[in-house]
Amino acid sequence: MTAGSHARSSLALTGQVGACFCHLKRRTMQRTPHRLMHLLRNVNEQWIKFQHLSFLKHMYVMQLNRNLNQQVKPKPESRASLFLEKTSSSQIKTDVHEIRSISLPNPPLSKISNQKELKELETTSTLESLGGIGTESKDEKQWKEMKLQLDDLPGILARLSKIKLTALVVSTASAGFVLAPVPFDLYCFLLASVGTGLASCAANCINQFFEVPFDSNMNRTKNRPLVRGQISPLLAVSFATCCAVPGIALLTWGVNPLTGVLGAFNIFLYTCCYTPMKRISIVNTWVGALVGAIPPVMGWTAATGSLDAGALLLGGILYSWQFPHFNALSWGLREDYSRGGYCMMSVTHPAMCKRVALRHCLALIALSVMAPILKVTTWTFPIISFPINLYISYLGFRFYKDSDRISSRKLFFCSLWHLPLLLLLMLTCKRSFVGENDKWGGAARWRSE
Repeated sequence: MTAGSHARSSLALTGQVGACFCHLKRRTMQRTPHRLMHLLRNVNEQWIKFQHLSFLKHMYVMQLNRNLNQQVKPKPESRASLFLEKTSSSQIKTDVHEIRSISLPNPPLSKISNQKELKELETTSTLESLGGIGTESKDEKQWKEMKLQLDDLPGILARLSKIKLTALVVSTASAGFVLAPVPFDLYCFLLASVGTGLASCAANCINQFFEVPFDSNMNRTKNRPLVRGQISPLLAVSFATCCAVPGIALLTWGVNPLTGVLGAFNIFLYTCCYTPMKRISIVNTWVGALVGAIPPVMGWTAATGSLDAGALLLGGILYSWQFPHFNALSWGLREDYSRGGYCMMSVTHPAMCKRVALRHCLALIALSVMAPILKVTTWTFPIISFPINLYISYLGFRFYKDSDRISSRKLFFCSLWHLPLLLLLMLTCKRSFVGENDKWGGAARWRSE
């Protein structure tokens, strides 16, 4: 009994062990593919990481070599400049031959057929090596001080005296002379015109002499003769003196002392007040308008010898006309004026610039109505001048509303033809001096004597 029971227990234990072994074997067989796949996946991920690290290392080495190459390649500019300046043409050819043969795997120069290809090769090599040196040297050559040629002297002096502005000043003074209610005196008219022109040339020369450091910063004025060195400052001041002295002398002793005083005062006002005030305050615009209003008054006083309401009317028309003219011009030159350091309404007070231009456009209508009241013209003048005054007022309103370059440019170009046409209409509607009061009759008799 005991042996049988032991045999049965051993058999049961053996069966359990076999069953456990079989179960373990089955589970091992089931998990083996999963473990193998997991192992392969881990190996693949590690391989990807290794490749990534190798790629980063490769990129680092390439970047390091590139930085080293860039540090070695550039050549000092002094050698290049010496190469261009001090070597002869034969040396340039040999040096280019050596550089090209060493640095580039191109065929030697002996295979080049003609001299034209050699010159092209020289220019390309120098341009590649120098880069921007050529443009800098070109700019330096452009701004070199120029030698004064006698043939160029009249044109330089004309630009120095702002001949177009001087012509406008003389024309307004001539209009004042002709509109005066006295008989026309050709001799006095010529003296007054020449004297006014010389005074204007002197004032413009002195203005450019003082503004050389500021004109060099502006695109509009950087090519003036004194800025470019086409004329010396001493010669410019001498020319201004040679214009101012005989001009004031002609106005004082050739015409009358009142006109000479006005001419001298206008030179002082333009050079000593308006010019420095341009960098201090926007009041310079009003001072400049006063400078432009004096020439027609000088023409009137040259004809009549007195300063009366008609002269003030002409001065008022020129005074108001200059605000739409100059404000529209300065609106498109705001960048230039800010670079030059000029304190203009268009730069510091743009809203005021537009309002003032519109206000004085409307003032031209009122001043035209005042002309027949002051017995300068007939009542036909305010009627026939109303369309052009209305048109410039409309352009002033568009400039006030739009505030852009297009509207300012239209207003500026309108002002260029508006003033000559307005003065011409005043001349055609001029009131006859026959039958006037004793004052004009006395003036006429004094002029004729």
